[in-house]
Amino acid sequence: MAVSGIDVTAPAEESLPVHIVFAASECAPFAETGGLGEVVAALAPELAKLGHAVTVYLPLYKSARAFLPEELKFAVRSITIPFPYYNRFAGIVDGGVRDGVQYYFVDCPELFDRDGLYGAKTGAGDYGDNAERFGLFCRAVLEAAKQLGVPDIFHVYDWQAALLPVLLRSVYYFDPALRSAGTVLTVHNAGYQGWFPGKTIEQLLLPWDMFTSDKLEQDNNFNFLKGGLVYSDFVTTVSPTYAREVQTPEFGAGLDAAFRRRSGDLKGILTGVDYGKWNPAHDSNLAAHYSSEDLAGKLECRRDLLHAFGLTNVADSTPVIGMVSRFATQKGLDFVAQIADQIAERELVVVALGDGEPYYENFFRSWAQRRPNQVAVQIKYDDALTHKVEAGSDIFLMPSRYEPCGLNQMYSLKYGTVPVVRATGGLEDTVEEWNAETGTGTGFKFYGYDAQELMRAIDRALTAFQDKFGLRKLMHNGMAKDYSWDGPAREYVGVYEEVLRRRG
Repeated sequence: MAVSGIDVTAPAEESLPVHIVFAASECAPFAETGGLGEVVAALAPELAKLGHAVTVYLPLYKSARAFLPEELKFAVRSITIPFPYYNRFAGIVDGGVRDGVQYYFVDCPELFDRDGLYGAKTGAGDYGDNAERFGLFCRAVLEAAKQLGVPDIFHVYDWQAALLPVLLRSVYYFDPALRSAGTVLTVHNAGYQGWFPGKTIEQLLLPWDMFTSDKLEQDNNFNFLKGGLVYSDFVTTVSPTYAREVQTPEFGAGLDAAFRRRSGDLKGILTGVDYGKWNPAHDSNLAAHYSSEDLAGKLECRRDLLHAFGLTNVADSTPVIGMVSRFATQKGLDFVAQIADQIAERELVVVALGDGEPYYENFFRSWAQRRPNQVAVQIKYDDALTHKVEAGSDIFLMPSRYEPCGLNQMYSLKYGTVPVVRATGGLEDTVEEWNAETGTGTGFKFYGYDAQELMRAIDRALTAFQDKFGLRKLMHNGMAKDYSWDGPAREYVGVYEEVLRRRG
């Protein structure tokens, strides 16, 4: 499967500084629902460390206001954003410079000052005006850049910002201030595309001749992500394997043909890990610190984890399997449900943390009720407890049906917790099957959509746990892996330079 035949793995050391504008719907700590927020927050300062000028534009959500002064400082007081029969007005709030990165926020209270980012937190679904919200956001970023600094590259993230390259190559095509800027689209999950009725093309003041199957139309709907795929200069995904997978019907979520058409401009760049936050040697959430040179503290972390989940009288010889997940079929929890009784037949305990689909929340509750001495669950999101699960578990279970990148398996490696994963996306790229004879590998993988294959992978991990000498080598192998942001940041710079080279 073609991805990109062009070597954009790293720029030359003497490469010139590039000005990059990030347009994203999330960035920690201002707004975050998942991996996107962590990626933007980590990659932007890493690029700044390499000597590049980085500006991040975000919507001014209610959650973001808590991180800004009460008296907002406006870099641009008002930008007029046209819609049919009316205009909206957006201000650009100066969020200051943090870690070498300039932050700006698009302020339009009637669209963004809400409790949820994409929908009401009560579970009422997505906001009905999301097309208008993120259409305004993309246009406001372009207009603001003309006043605050036009970049060499607009790097846009996911469907919420994918309209920006569409606008740049259509409505703003003849704008001399913007015409030379390049665009890069990063896709974190092809399953989230921004589908809206066909009439959205009129609402966003785009010409109807763009509403075709080779541009913005998909199954008679307006598709934000497809527009970004068609009109961006370059497309990246969050792991090399996922870049291949999205070109197939199985993983492309209906856009596999669009991804295949961009195969010469498509590259998978593995998401990095913020080891300033995720490192057992100095993690403030842990009961004890440890490292690959001194693992003594991991036993204390294990005891602390069992206490946090209310499990008592667990022998040191009994392996602890940890899970931190959104409770959904995509995460492979149907596999777990199918073999729950088989798992519980082994001498082990399971701790699970997460929330999501009611079916799986109820499954875990029921499993814990039936096996109270072996299985414990906490239905919630808890960042501090996530760290405890990573450090205190012996084995980490991540059987995702698909996983564009995944971070927990990389956290597990750093924490000396052996991952058991399905070989897909970033899980395939970051976990190497353990070979006891050669002492190589970092975890255990299974292939296909078969719960018994998962059970066999768990059994291999349990066997490795009993071999204390081999287990120590397995843990050391994982802890030695470096998935920091330096390498991925340099790969992104290589992509930016390739885009600029092509654009002359």
